[in-house]
Amino acid sequence: MGIIYDDIPLPDKVSDILRHDFFLMEKVPAVMVRAVTNPVKFSAFTSIFITRGSCTADINLIQRNITAPAILNVYADQIVMPTMVSDDFEASFMVYSKQMVDSISATVKDLSAFSLAGLHPILRIADSDLPDFERFYGDIRRIIRDSENPYRYEAVLFTTSAFFYSHIVKYYENLKSGQRESTQNRITDQFIRLVQQNYRRERFLDFYAEQLAITPKHLSRTVRARTGISAVEWITRHIILEAKVMLRSSNLNIQQISDELHFPSQSFFGKYFKKATGLSPKEYRASVH
Repeated sequence: MGIIYDDIPLPDKVSDILRHDFFLMEKVPAVMVRAVTNPVKFSAFTSIFITRGSCTADINLIQRNITAPAILNVYADQIVMPTMVSDDFEASFMVYSKQMVDSISATVKDLSAFSLAGLHPILRIADSDLPDFERFYGDIRRIIRDSENPYRYEAVLFTTSAFFYSHIVKYYENLKSGQRESTQNRITDQFIRLVQQNYRRERFLDFYAEQLAITPKHLSRTVRARTGISAVEWITRHIILEAKVMLRSSNLNIQQISDELHFPSQSFFGKYFKKATGLSPKEYRASVH
C-alpha cells in the first residue's frame, strides 16, 4: 500500500490505483470525462473538486447538476454516468482507500456529517472559501511529492482530518440546521437508500414498505409523487444498471451474474433483463464489446 500522485495520465489499470491508500489526479479536463460513455462503478471513495465549468451526472440513477466551484463525493459501489460536461470543465480527483476512509472517520466525533454526505453528495463551495480549498490541494500535493518522507500516509490523513474540521464540517452543519424535510421527502430518501443497500437481494416492494412501516400502496404513491418514477421502477433500474455494469465490465458469465443478483435461475434473470431493456443479457454483452 502507498500513495501516488499523477498530473493526468491515469495508470493503465484501475488496480494500480486501488492498491494505494491515496491517489491524487489534478486538472482533469472535459475531454477525459467525456470519454466515459458507459456507467462506471466506483471501487473506492472519491472526492472530486470541480474548479471550472459544469457537468451533469447520474449517480445511482439520480441526476445531479454541478457547477464549479464544488465538491462531489462518490462512495465505493456507487455507479456514475456523466451526461453533460461543459467545454471549460476542470476537476481534481482524490481517491481514498477504505483503510484511509476508516482512519479519517475514527478522528471525527460527529458521524452525522457522513450520513448527510450520503444524502447531499454535492457541496457548493463559497467563492470566499475557494483559496482555502486550493491551498489544501497544494498541501496534499507537496506531501505526496516528498517521497523521502516515510510518514506521508499520516501526513495526508491528519491534513485531511484538519481540513475537514476547519472547513468541510461547517457546510454539513449548515445542512443539518436547515433540514426541515417533509414526510414525503423523508420517505422517498429513506426508500432510495434502502434500495441502494438491498436491491441485489430484494426486488419486491413489500420488503421496502415493511422496512419503512408503511403500506406498499402508500410507498408507491409517495415515491412517484416526489420523483415521477414508481417505487418498483426504482428497484428495477438499480438491478438493471448493476447487471449492465457486470455484463460489460466483468468476466462473470451470465449464470454467475444471475447468482450475484440473487435471481432464482438464469432463465428468470434473462426474462427480467429483456423485459427491461429489450435485449437478452447475451445480446447486450455482445452489443457493448
